[in-house]
Amino acid sequence: MKTLVSSVMTVRPVVATETTGFKEIAGLLAEYRISALPVVDEVGRLVGVVSEADLLLKETLARSQRHHLLESDRQRRELAKAGAVLASDLMTSPAVAIGPSALISAAARLMHDRRLKRLPVVDDDGNLIGIVTRSDLLRVFLRPDSLIREDVVEGVIGRTLWMDPNSIEVRVTDGVVELDGQVDTKSDIRVLCHLVGGLDGVVAVVARLSYRSEDGRVDPALIPWPLLRSAAHRA
Repeated sequence: MKTLVSSVMTVRPVVATETTGFKEIAGLLAEYRISALPVVDEVGRLVGVVSEADLLLKETLARSQRHHLLESDRQRRELAKAGAVLASDLMTSPAVAIGPSALISAAARLMHDRRLKRLPVVDDDGNLIGIVTRSDLLRVFLRPDSLIREDVVEGVIGRTLWMDPNSIEVRVTDGVVELDGQVDTKSDIRVLCHLVGGLDGVVAVVARLSYRSEDGRVDPALIPWPLLRSAAHRA
């Protein structure tokens, strides 16, 4: 099972408009205990994001009178924000966003790469429809072990790899999947562990599997993550 952003996002998030003032933005961030607000235009399209960091520039830079030719573009943008009073001038634009049908793994990568705590979700027309946070993404690890085991046995072993589910014993404890048994080839172990490790809620995979025959070089790209231990041996 792969979880989509639409199933974990918060709908109808708190927003600012382009004309929302500095003090109101600060009040909204404090009231809802959030670190950033999406900014929308008059029809609800996402146009930017204003964050605590944007507001703090007023405290750190607004009183600075140092303007010289050696200032970088970034410094000039920050000085402009420090003197701003409306969301349209405070916000970072264009905003980084994601679609509702994206996998939460894609959202996690994007948030990690861009160092974001909150990620706006937009439809095909650019309209803001939700927000996904780091804590939303972590909810996937609360999936019951029984559901994870069902995904492994019926989804991966049975439907995807067409293996005999009775040939592999599957145990799941606190998200850690243990695999014991026998598969046809050595590379089957790598493929199986790779697919199981990618299931929602799986914390790690412990594979103690034998194989009936060699089948050539195993592609290193198929090495599962995270794989605690793989004790593969030829039967």
